[in-house]
Amino acid sequence: MSPSHPRPGRPAYDPRHVQRIFDRRAAAFDEVAFLPREIASRMRERLDYIKVSPAAVLDLGCGPGDDLPNLRERFPEAPVFGADLSFAMLERACAHDAGDTSWRRFLPASIGRALGARGPRFAQADFAELPFAHGAFELLWSNLALHWHPRPDLVFGEWQRVLKVNGLLMFSTLGPDTLKELRGAYAEVEAAHGVPTQPHVIDFVDMHDLGDMLVENGFEIPVMDQETLTVTYKSPEKLLADVRRWGAYPFGSEAFGTEASDAGKLAPRRLYRALLEALEARRLKDGPNAGTIPLTFEIIYGHAWKAVPRTTAEGHGIVRIEDIGRGPTRNR
Repeated sequence: MSPSHPRPGRPAYDPRHVQRIFDRRAAAFDEVAFLPREIASRMRERLDYIKVSPAAVLDLGCGPGDDLPNLRERFPEAPVFGADLSFAMLERACAHDAGDTSWRRFLPASIGRALGARGPRFAQADFAELPFAHGAFELLWSNLALHWHPRPDLVFGEWQRVLKVNGLLMFSTLGPDTLKELRGAYAEVEAAHGVPTQPHVIDFVDMHDLGDMLVENGFEIPVMDQETLTVTYKSPEKLLADVRRWGAYPFGSEAFGTEASDAGKLAPRRLYRALLEALEARRLKDGPNAGTIPLTFEIIYGHAWKAVPRTTAEGHGIVRIEDIGRGPTRNR
């Protein structure tokens, strides 16, 4: 797996570390699955306005497979595949496998015969290095997973590769305001205790930057929008527990080193208590959720179509018959 270059201020991407995070969280993920399930429902509502009849579907970052049954119900004639970096998540996703074997047409006959009646429909893979053929899918679906990769520009390039021309990419991801209360609490504690500033949550990408990346990677007619959701908590401990179950402490030890060695326990415990106090200070003073601690999620939605190529693999321009007589062509 080739290394990715992190964005400024972000630690180097280690897919093995991300895999371990979600392998550990797989068993308890149902306790926080309400958020991706809600976002999946809103993505399906958006899909109602788009006419698409895919012959094959890929769920990127399928996690425990919660979206697979709905995708199979919506597109009963299409095999639905899943890809995720976490093996433990994929084990859970296998429980949603409906047993459709039409996926076998993607495999060479010799491999199909060797697999027998059934075979793998899930792939453990990095988003930027997928083990699928060019143009293998007409619909790519990704629900709250893209933000885990530090190079969405590379990811979009790979997703464009496995998507068929005129195929649809539909995704949701988290934007920069996500977990702003937690980031603010960490910053206050670090400043008050003279602790060097470090990242504690993911460096989320802005919606407009994602739209630009889509166009740069061969997608057209991108539609981007966002909304803000707030989850409220009765205690800071519960808030932190949910964030851990989401896996949103990707860098180093969690919660100011609460997993540190015995020699370093005293300071981390003091900082952890300070973090709880900083979150307590953020309780809402009025309104219907008065007395609770808010946690913000900026949800970004996007969909785009894979553009018809304007150049060959060798770089030669392509002029379509329908474009003749419309003036000079331009590469996109």
